[in-house]
Order: sequence, then C-alpha cells, then structure tokens
Amino acid sequence: MLPRLDHALNHPPHLTPSATAEAVLEHIRNSSDLVVPLGVGEPVALMDAIEAAAERGDIQGITVHQMHALHDRRYLHGAFPEQLRHIAYFLSHVTRPCYLAGTVELVPNHFSEVYGHISRRTNDPLVIATASPPDRHGYFSLGVNADYTSSFIGRARFFLEVNPRMPRTFGRNQIHASQVEGWVVNERQLDEAQPPAMDANDHTIAGFVADRIPDGACLQTGIGAIPNAIMTALEHHRDLGVHTELLSDGLVDLVEKGVVNGVRKLHNRTKVVGTFALGTQRLYDFLHENTAVELWSARYVNDPRLLSRERNFVSINATLSVDFLGQCASETLNGRYYSSSGGQVDFARGAMYSEGGQGFIVLHSTAKHGGVSRIVPQFPPGEVTTLSKNTVDKVVTEYGVAELRSKTVRERTKALIAISHPDHRDFLTSEATRLGFI
Repeated sequence: MLPRLDHALNHPPHLTPSATAEAVLEHIRNSSDLVVPLGVGEPVALMDAIEAAAERGDIQGITVHQMHALHDRRYLHGAFPEQLRHIAYFLSHVTRPCYLAGTVELVPNHFSEVYGHISRRTNDPLVIATASPPDRHGYFSLGVNADYTSSFIGRARFFLEVNPRMPRTFGRNQIHASQVEGWVVNERQLDEAQPPAMDANDHTIAGFVADRIPDGACLQTGIGAIPNAIMTALEHHRDLGVHTELLSDGLVDLVEKGVVNGVRKLHNRTKVVGTFALGTQRLYDFLHENTAVELWSARYVNDPRLLSRERNFVSINATLSVDFLGQCASETLNGRYYSSSGGQVDFARGAMYSEGGQGFIVLHSTAKHGGVSRIVPQFPPGEVTTLSKNTVDKVVTEYGVAELRSKTVRERTKALIAISHPDHRDFLTSEATRLGFI
C-alpha cells in the first residue's frame, strides 16, 4: 500500500504545492516547448489546464513533445492549432489516427536518441511530469518513468503533478524539491495495461525462444503477447538478469520466484533495470520502494555501446512483417505509420555485439485469420524497414526459428520460407524463384 500524501507532505517544509493545476500556466511562455513523459507519466491535471488555456486563447504557439500518449485530447485532433500542437516520437492508439489525419507530427528516432532529438528542437523547455510524493529528504521520483524525461533533470525547468498513488522508485529518476518550479497534487488512479491474452502460437514461439536462452543471460523483452509468453516460459531458468526499456507484469513472477536476480550481470549487478513501466496495479505495487529495481534514462538503458559489453545479452522484440532478406517492418502497416522504431534497433545492435548475444524477432506467420503471410518476398512501396538485413539475427514464428546471421540471401530465403505458414509456402517459393533468390 502506497503512503498517504498527508504524511509525505511533512517534508520538505520549504516548498508547498500550488492550490490548482492552473499554476503551471505561470511558467509557460508563448512559443515555448513542453516535454511530457510517455505512458503513465503524463500529468493529466496539468495537461487539462494547459488545454483549457489553449481553448481560451491564453497561450500561443506551444509545442508538446511526447512518446506514446495514453490520453485522447481535443488538441491532438487539431482543435487549437495556433495555440497547441503535438510532436510524437512514438505513435499510440491515441495519436495514430491523429498522425494519419495530419494533426500530429512524428519524428523518426531510436528511443536511445529521443532526448537528443528533443534537446535539438527546443530552447528552455518546461518538463511537466507525474511524480511520487517527496520523501523525507525532499526528493520526488518520476515513479514508473525515467525515459527521456529524466535526462532533463538539471538541464531544464520542471513542474510536477504529485500523485500519492505513484510508486516511489529508484535509479536515476529522482529530482529534489529545490530543482522544481512548482508542483500540484492530483490523486487519481494510475493508467493500467492488462497483459494481452496469449494463444497457442504465442506459447509455441515462446518455447522456441526460451530453449535458446542460457541460464545467466541478460534479457530485454518488448511489449505484446509473445514477449509475455516468453517470460512465462522462463520460469525454470536460473540467474537471469533484466536490462530492458519496458517493465511489465511478466517480470513480477520471475523476480518473486528467484529466476531473475541479476547476479551475473556486468552493469547494475543484482538490479532489474528499465526505463519505464506499464502494466497493472500489481506491477505498480511491486515497484513501490523496491530497491531491487532501478529506472534509468533511455540514453543509458538503450545505449547499444553499453549493451554490447554485457555477456549473453538477449534482445526479444516483435515485428509486423519480414522479407526474404530479413528486413523487419515493425512500424508501418501497408505503408501507413502504426508506431515508430522505439528501442528495437538499439537492443538488436547491442545483442549483435555482445559476447554470446542473441537477437530474436518474433511474429505469427500469418495475419487476417491466416489469409496474409507475414513472411513476404519484398515489402510493398511505402513500407518502412525498422531493423535492417545486416542486423537481424533470429526470426521466430510458430513454425520454428530462422537463423539469419552470417547467412547468404539464398540461405535466408529458404530459412524464412521454412518457418512461414504451410498454406503460403508454394507462393513464397514461386516468388523466390522469380526474384532469383533461390
């Protein structure tokens, strides 16, 4: 159970919260930039106040910079274009239709570089974020987030929305009361993401991957049903480490069962390391004041140079489609943007250079109830390649594992056809012959 706010507010005495969220408007200048954390870190009351000011015309030319927004807002749909606009660094179910409608812009990026992109685009930005109540030393934590936001600590102005339900976490996401412009209190239920349902194919893919992960490996897993199934399949492993951008519910069981202890890690030994968390209340309760977990900035967590120094680093990420060369289209569907690159390339590159490292790309062999093969001869025009043919390592479907690293085009093509759905293999073989790949 998280501590009540009235107890936490006894410290520090030299800074007290503002009465209403509108206080943030005193710190926003026209034509300035706001930096907002991704996911659960969005300060809902502050954004409500800012959007209301935009509707009244009290602010002009404000740009919001954010990855993966969870809350639908009128300004995202172009309601106040002269007052408030949005630049996304990863599309969510909320911002995806807005981007396609032309009311939200998208900056292509790797997650490890988002802080750098925002820094280059902004001058004296104001970071607004949800935080835990201050501790007895006067430190807030950014709770379930570090992401790109924590990199601005000491480099930008902060205004916080304190939520007593936000877990107090450790790592590099703390900010002292003396470093913030101001703060308000808003107690609200944290946004939750229920673990996606897993089917038989997810568990089959998970088994193929788990069989290839050695005890003592250091893991990164992405989001979705297959990564969740893989976490479940690892329950009999030993001494695993976790160094990943996303902390999800699947982690809790592995830590509580002693599977994940991090004793063989090089970096942050014995600690679970992530850059943000998104899951259920069970996960948030697990994270609260848990010294075994640390949240660090994406500049650190996703840095391929750091990852390459971990032995047996294993990267596991999902994609939408793979072509005969091994290129992975993970952010577009039929040439239309669906998400963005996220950390997929960061972690795949780190695994590529790690001693004993492995990079897994996972996907179902088909879509649309089997009618469409997700192993394709070539991408159609407009499809974006996220992971290049030169970096891809292992591609896994419910029909097996295609080992692509160091393989020729002919070998890759045959291996990928072998893990495609049987109903599509004749067509894929015919296309491979036509293209001269086999």
